[in-house]
Amino acid sequence: MKDNSSINILLADDDESILELLEYNLVKEGYVVHTASNGQIALDLAKKVNPDLIILDVMMPEMDGIEACHQLRELPQFKNTLITFLSARTEDYTQISGYEAGSDDYIEKPIRPRLFLSRIKALLKRRNRQEDPENAILEIGIIRLDRNEFTATLEGKELNLVKKEFELLSFLMSKPRRVFTRAEIIDRVWESDVIVGNRTIDVHIRKLREKIGSQFIETVKGVGYKFVTP
Repeated sequence: MKDNSSINILLADDDESILELLEYNLVKEGYVVHTASNGQIALDLAKKVNPDLIILDVMMPEMDGIEACHQLRELPQFKNTLITFLSARTEDYTQISGYEAGSDDYIEKPIRPRLFLSRIKALLKRRNRQEDPENAILEIGIIRLDRNEFTATLEGKELNLVKKEFELLSFLMSKPRRVFTRAEIIDRVWESDVIVGNRTIDVHIRKLREKIGSQFIETVKGVGYKFVTP
């Protein structure tokens, strides 16, 4: 597991006061912090410093956070990089757009430094969690997952899954035909110290169905979801 001094964080926000506040608190915790004032600068800087975590404000000039996240996820080196959004906008459609772009979390403004640092630590904790090597390969029917490499294939063709989609599919496939409640999914995939809502799960389920086919994930009304083999 990395200590904080070897963890690179890229922070992008066009509000200089917020940038300074968050940079100060992250550096105080020992992280190495790189800053950017818009999405385009963040995208260019990410390619140079290869950060462990990218924090993007949603509303920025030149290129907003949503578009920057989309472009980052299209690059192989950032497929599994942790990305979280900052935003004062709390509408469902804004948060859903963020998760659809491939973010791992969504932090609302105004920022409270202690809560902010707690969310960052929770994200990095998940990043460093090691999978059991003996159960690294999970293969059911035509779907195959390599949990160590974070790769997934459908009939031998690689699936372009973002990290949360991969973790969700891996969890559902771990016990085929078992119904997992929404609370169980949140606790295992997002962990209890990260606040997410039912809409977040629904967005990721919908994106998974678009990529692997709707026949593999069944909705159990009022309960949750299960993985089935057609």
